Amino acid sequence: MNSADGQQLTAARTAARKGFADMVPTFPATIAWGLVTGVAMAQSGLGLPKAYVLSTIAFAGSAQLAALPLLVSHAPVWVTVLTALMVNLRFVIYSAALKTSLARVPLARRCGLAYLIGDMTFVIFMRSGHRYEAATRPAYFFGVAVANFLPWHFGSFAGLLAAGRIPSEWGLDFAGMLALIALLVPMLVSRPGLAGAMVAGLLSLALDALPARTGLVLATLGGIAVALLVDQLGRRRR
Repeated sequence: MNSADGQQLTAARTAARKGFADMVPTFPATIAWGLVTGVAMAQSGLGLPKAYVLSTIAFAGSAQLAALPLLVSHAPVWVTVLTALMVNLRFVIYSAALKTSLARVPLARRCGLAYLIGDMTFVIFMRSGHRYEAATRPAYFFGVAVANFLPWHFGSFAGLLAAGRIPSEWGLDFAGMLALIALLVPMLVSRPGLAGAMVAGLLSLALDALPARTGLVLATLGGIAVALLVDQLGRRRR
């Protein structure tokens, strides 16, 4: 290996590590989404062996949840496949947008990278991928994609394993609550987010007796208003 090749390999590894690091803040939400999917599949009646296989092969939570009731009800195969394809049509747009950055990658590797495309993978890559030279962009994409793939499967398999220990009456409400908590916690590190969450929580308790869940709506609006107000005050002080 000559010095030029060595430098290119080093640059590619650095880009891949940076891509992985850029995805770390999304881990809680990604794990939570995988957990919701895993619990849903385990409690669907599909059977754990089939659920494990589907979770491993189909790296697409929304498509899995859309196809799941069709599989359980023994719907025609073409209906199930068409439903999954319709849900995942956005990946055609993602692939077209990524074509310029990944066109120089050999076909076999390009197919592997295509399997790893996810919503957050696409967002992070499109936001930061342009900072890298054309030769190292595929490596950066790979780092981002792996950092999305691993926590999602961790959450999915954890959901499959834990579903048997979750009381059946909790259902998907429990998994949904975990997902919301995972999304909420990162927001609490900022003053606007913390203030909004505290106000919304207090208002939801105070207004719980209102009919038709209007108290929850008012609490949400109140929390948003307080968060915006705190954010504006913080900007004025800078």
